[in-house]
Amino acid sequence: MAEEKQKISEKEYEKKVIELAKKGLTAEKIGETLRQQGIHPKEFGKKISKILKEKNLYINPDIKNIEEKLKRVKEHYEKNKQDKRAKKEIERISAHLRKIKDYFKRKEK
Repeated sequence: MAEEKQKISEKEYEKKVIELAKKGLTAEKIGETLRQQGIHPKEFGKKISKILKEKNLYINPDIKNIEEKLKRVKEHYEKNKQDKRAKKEIERISAHLRKIKDYFKRKEK
């Protein structure tokens, strides 16, 4: 069942990207969502991440995914204080997040 391609202007494309970003989606998820709607980002001149950076809405997907994982493990640990493995996992993920944030800070300079 192939979806029919939609013809939209570049302005509408940018508006849709910004709208999805405000819902909390990362650039990769926005691209996935647009492709499901039959809108292919390759047909437009700008990359999704570039549009988001211009509007200061860009969130690094690596950092966001790790933060979400940390949040899930913390929620689990709050319900299950006896789970020592979860406690160790929180420490491991926190260290990973810190390292990734440091890496991207250095990369920006």
